[in-house]
Amino acid sequence: MNTSNNIPNQKLPLQGTGGVRLAILGAGESGVGAAYLALKQGYDVFVSDFGPIADHYKQQLKAWNVRFEENGHTEGEILKAAEVIKSPGIPDKAPIVKTLVANNIPVISEIEFAGRYTDAKMICITGSNGKTTTASLTYHILKNGGLNVGLAGNIGKSFAYQVATEKFEYYVLEISSFMLDSMYKFRADIAVLLNITPDHLDRYEYKLENYAASKFRITQNQIGTDHFIYCADDTETIKVMEGKEIAAQQLPFSIQKKIGEGAYLDQDNLIINVHQQHFQMSINELALQGKHNIYNSMASGIVAKVLELRNETMRESMGNFRNIEHRLELVGKISGISFINDSKATNVNSTWYALESMTTDVVLILGGVDKGNDYSMLKQLVKQKVKAIVCLGKDNKRIHDAFEDDVEVIVNTASAAEAAQVAYHLAEKGDTVLLSPACASFDLFKNYEDRGRQFKDAVKEL
Repeated sequence: MNTSNNIPNQKLPLQGTGGVRLAILGAGESGVGAAYLALKQGYDVFVSDFGPIADHYKQQLKAWNVRFEENGHTEGEILKAAEVIKSPGIPDKAPIVKTLVANNIPVISEIEFAGRYTDAKMICITGSNGKTTTASLTYHILKNGGLNVGLAGNIGKSFAYQVATEKFEYYVLEISSFMLDSMYKFRADIAVLLNITPDHLDRYEYKLENYAASKFRITQNQIGTDHFIYCADDTETIKVMEGKEIAAQQLPFSIQKKIGEGAYLDQDNLIINVHQQHFQMSINELALQGKHNIYNSMASGIVAKVLELRNETMRESMGNFRNIEHRLELVGKISGISFINDSKATNVNSTWYALESMTTDVVLILGGVDKGNDYSMLKQLVKQKVKAIVCLGKDNKRIHDAFEDDVEVIVNTASAAEAAQVAYHLAEKGDTVLLSPACASFDLFKNYEDRGRQFKDAVKEL
């Protein structure tokens, strides 16, 4: 993992047929968007994917006359590049990345690349949990406030594609640690760090401090006029901050204590004070309910106040926001049983937040690709709220081992349809069937979206 702020020494650009050769690893949303921006900027673009490329992305690349390959990397072609843009899903230990580093060819993220070609203000949101919800809510408030704003990063159309085709003055970017690892000179005007909990540790030598250092790259290159918004209640965040100098103006948020500049909870009122501007709203009026969503609303609200949005706009937007697909999404009610799709919960902490917000008995659908999960943090909530667990994955042994003493029924299933049916039969009127897997989806599904959609389709068939 490269935690330096400097891009490795750049070798002399090599001229291709269209100019400087730029190679792109990975042909998903991020890579294909980067290819289009690179093409518009006059680069000689070559796209390489180790696996198959989805048909709609292939069609786009062909329409733009971009050279590409799939199901393997042609090393000789890629090593001709002056610079390489890497998809966030490709780890640094991948052989092609190691070869590039050994050959002193800079490897950067799509965000780093696209950031060079826009003067827009950057509002960057990261954290182990809640970043998609917070990015979506922030975008909603800013758009309603009349700002010319785009939403990108881990969400929606790629940042690079939007930079190539739009003229936004602001961007709300959902930024993962994988993206941050390949960002060097990019600067966030407003950086938001929601929380740090163990996730993706297989990419960080199983060391939480390495993962935390990656998250704090969101503050790199910030200057005194920028802002850093963070959770004062998050232990890991505070631990890192004790030994770190941050140039930006700091605006914390807390539900445990009163904050001078930032946001806090006063009984049932969310209070925000930023640069002598005051905002107040009852948490009962927030569209997003549950303790974790108070944090998300605080972070979004601070961003809005930094940008001097009107209180009326904020209050209206925070009250009418609809959450994103696959994040605590109510699918429907059948025979008095609520079905909730939280497929985006790909780690234990996300599932903890989901369970924490439940007010009924729960039949919990868990499982998938286990990233070294520690299920112990769920045990208390499972004892209190979960009447049965339905496993959805190829290997469910660790879930059985973790919860066999806490619930009476643990059932294995091998498809979304089977999981929905079994959960429906185990639930009673007034219960909630909650798909919140705490695991990645790649054993049975293409991604968490595929898992969520298959679950929703299955519920509709009940």
